[in-house]
Amino acid sequence: MLKGEYSHNIDAKGRLIIPAKFRDDLGENFVITKGMENCLYVYPENEWTAFEEQLNNLPTTTDKKARAFAYFFQGSATDGDLDKQGRTLIPSVLRTYAGLDKEVVFIGMGKRAEIWDKARWDEKNAEVELSIEDIASDMEANGFSI
Repeated sequence: MLKGEYSHNIDAKGRLIIPAKFRDDLGENFVITKGMENCLYVYPENEWTAFEEQLNNLPTTTDKKARAFAYFFQGSATDGDLDKQGRTLIPSVLRTYAGLDKEVVFIGMGKRAEIWDKARWDEKNAEVELSIEDIASDMEANGFSI
């Protein structure tokens, strides 16, 4: 289970150290793709396979939104692997999408990890903290209990 928050720096070649606590859950082979809100999603291979199966079952031939949804995730997906220092290469197109320059934050989200630009994560996290009581109330109304 991927959980927690970890800060790292991305180097000039686009290599990023995967947090040691995430390496076991991600495994040696994982998938990196665009995520919502200009972050990157990192899926263990088995979770990506399950997600991709759902994408492949969408009516992409006849439904424009389904096609766009699949384009977004599958079109930007790349295989990730670790070098001897526990780093992976983030392709430039994904670095640009997520605005990754130097400081990044890894967020564990259970079945996947997210990679955020640190400044953008700090802003997002501050927004969430300001409205967490309203969010919790909405979640409870939908059957979630804290």
